[in-house]
Amino acid sequence: MAAHRTGRDLELVAVQKHYGATTAVAGIDHLVVDGSYVCLLGPSGCGKTTTLRMIAGHETVSSGDIVLDGSRITQLAPAKRGTAMMFQNYALFPHLNVIDNVAFSLRMKGIEREQRHGEARKLLDLVDMASFAERLPEQLSGGQQQRVALARALITRPRVLLLDEPLSALDPFLRVRMRAELRRLQSELGITFIHVTHGQDEAMALADEIVVMNAGRIEQAAPPREVFNAPLTEFVARFIGGHNVVEIGGRNAAIRADRVALTTPGQGRMDATVVDVEFKGASVDVGLRGPAETGLTATISDTAFFDNPLSLGESVGIAWADADIHTLASSAA
Repeated sequence: MAAHRTGRDLELVAVQKHYGATTAVAGIDHLVVDGSYVCLLGPSGCGKTTTLRMIAGHETVSSGDIVLDGSRITQLAPAKRGTAMMFQNYALFPHLNVIDNVAFSLRMKGIEREQRHGEARKLLDLVDMASFAERLPEQLSGGQQQRVALARALITRPRVLLLDEPLSALDPFLRVRMRAELRRLQSELGITFIHVTHGQDEAMALADEIVVMNAGRIEQAAPPREVFNAPLTEFVARFIGGHNVVEIGGRNAAIRADRVALTTPGQGRMDATVVDVEFKGASVDVGLRGPAETGLTATISDTAFFDNPLSLGESVGIAWADADIHTLASSAA
């Protein structure tokens, strides 16, 4: 789906990053629409954090350009770009209390204490941390530290907020809560958020657009529903999960696992052998082995299998509707 320019967008133009003979980012082009929540998603080493750090100015660009609001920011210092970065470890100053942590960048600009504390209290109100203003970071929980780090990043009034795996240090329950807080803040502030993650569920819950990266390249960039329902490449289908990748007519295709049914052998579109069965609530995940050792997983929502359970080594047929097939391109990498 083509992005619609607003005139205040962030654009990556043929951006590359090399470390000697190693290519970390291999010439990516992408338009991030102003006011959107974008997740850079991919496995470790795919180039997503390097891309974020180049946007922030913490990594130099080997070639290409970064454009914000129609102006090249490629060579500007981080403080002059109109971006702010929230680091994975939050990087709060341990000797400063909460309000002074949030106000630190204003202090560096020479703004008087009363004024910078006034601005900091507004941000602490926004992230529901005003009552903790006098505490030190060590007196805060992980989720509270994250809120303080967010307020500190936002006090510079950035046009783009960059988040490097901001939820990775939180426990699973708090991670889900903070996802909702991040989305609320982005919606209220109306600024662009670019969020690096390797969590598929996190990206699906937060993003207006998911940018799936692999080996320094963009495999697919689209809204979450489109990425899940219509993956473009085998890498995306396997990384996002929930898909069978099968060979049909000499081409690989993705079929959502919940759109596959089991039939009598010889009646399905493909014959397979049961190699694993796992019961999950009212459904059954069936590990199958098809022709040419093709790995498949079929999710079957049918209580009949509880009365007549599948056996390992059993021969079955696999059927699907043609409308659920998405032919896959070769990997972008």
